Amino acid sequence: MTLLIELEGLTKRYGAITALDHVTAAVDGRIIGLLGPNGAGKSTLLKCLLGLLPYDGRARVLGLEAASDGAQIRDRVGYMPEQEAFLAGMSAVELCTYAGEMSGLPRTEAMQRAHAALYYAGLEEKRYQPIDGYSTGMKQRVKLAQALVHDPEILFLDEPTSGLDPQSREDMLALVAELPGRRGCAIVLSTHLLPDVERVCDHAVIMHHGGMRFSGTIDELHGARGRDSELFVAVKADAARLADALTAAGATCRVTSPLALEVDLPASATTRLVFATAHAAGLQVRELGVRRESLEAAFLRVLGDRAATDLVASEPASVPTATAVGGGAR
Repeated sequence: MTLLIELEGLTKRYGAITALDHVTAAVDGRIIGLLGPNGAGKSTLLKCLLGLLPYDGRARVLGLEAASDGAQIRDRVGYMPEQEAFLAGMSAVELCTYAGEMSGLPRTEAMQRAHAALYYAGLEEKRYQPIDGYSTGMKQRVKLAQALVHDPEILFLDEPTSGLDPQSREDMLALVAELPGRRGCAIVLSTHLLPDVERVCDHAVIMHHGGMRFSGTIDELHGARGRDSELFVAVKADAARLADALTAAGATCRVTSPLALEVDLPASATTRLVFATAHAAGLQVRELGVRRESLEAAFLRVLGDRAATDLVASEPASVPTATAVGGGAR
């Protein structure tokens, strides 16, 4: 089975600046979150994969080598750039038709698909108006529509929620979450916002300073701790004494109340350690459960506190509860 993306020693330098530093990974999934602070190399990676930038190493998309097969890749991949790429005075339907023609579609078919893509993006009533007068949210929808017009197998979305208010952000993420089921395409979602990844992604690629720190499923990210998940333990009495006993047995504990504590077990241990230690100390365990590591904690762990703080600090102050779970040059 052909992987979506394969990277082998991918390196990109701008003079003395290394934007991508020997990146190696095999990436697959339904909606892949490409996550990292601003300047991590995310946009550069997407442009290399599209064959828009020269590079050292190897980069393959759908089995095609980006260095030599860029045109074929762009025929099969839709690209929503971070920056605006609109021509003055052009309407949304004109832009999307033009994007379709650049992808090799006959003009009549390109226009038909442009109308369909704009309808999906929620711009059917505004599609004949000049894009210059659009709001930021509407411009983001146009960029999404032009990336969809040629029915791509993969979508590269570069910061699709950038600059959006909370409701527009939620609307965009709902559209993204529906795309694999409704359009049959995979998605690479490049973002520096943790909530975007948590809302819609099933896989994650974490980048920092041009290097790849993690690549795998969201579940694997949560489980990449090198030890069992955190346990919540409630006792009949004296949580502090149980914490001391478990710490002596190799666990890491945090007492949260006189009757409760959180426990990270050593890699070789099971929950039996908790019960055996409590019994030996003459204590009674009343409740024990697994507490899944938060996505924020996982990124803090992978990137390190200082690096990941850039992600956490840049998140929107308020993101509504999700209603759907989960143009540039060609």
